[in-house]
Amino acid sequence: LAFSARACAHHSFAATYVEDQSVTIEGQMVQFLLRNRHSFVHVMVKDPDGTAQRYVVEWGSPAQLAGKVARDTLRPGDHVIITGNPGRNAGDHRVRLLTFRRPSDGWSWGLLPDEKFDK
Repeated sequence: LAFSARACAHHSFAATYVEDQSVTIEGQMVQFLLRNRHSFVHVMVKDPDGTAQRYVVEWGSPAQLAGKVARDTLRPGDHVIITGNPGRNAGDHRVRLLTFRRPSDGWSWGLLPDEKFDK
């Protein structure tokens, strides 16, 4: 019984994100939360009309990011480009991270092995 409760507590990515689509967002990082079960990046993105929207980007756990991402790797104000799966409800401004780039120094992280990053 305890095992089944734990399994139900973790959500399905397919229930939250459209896994066969991708979007790219670009903007200023507001917050980086490196925590279990999933880490999160908050990014302010300007819409075509100039309105700023806060996107919540879901990332991996600290164990998945170990060796490449630490608490001080990313800082508020960093200009970032993120590609990921869009949330099922577009009004929520959610993305499941697949690739991450910081153009200022070429730092990158990605789940897609064939992804080419500009350095």
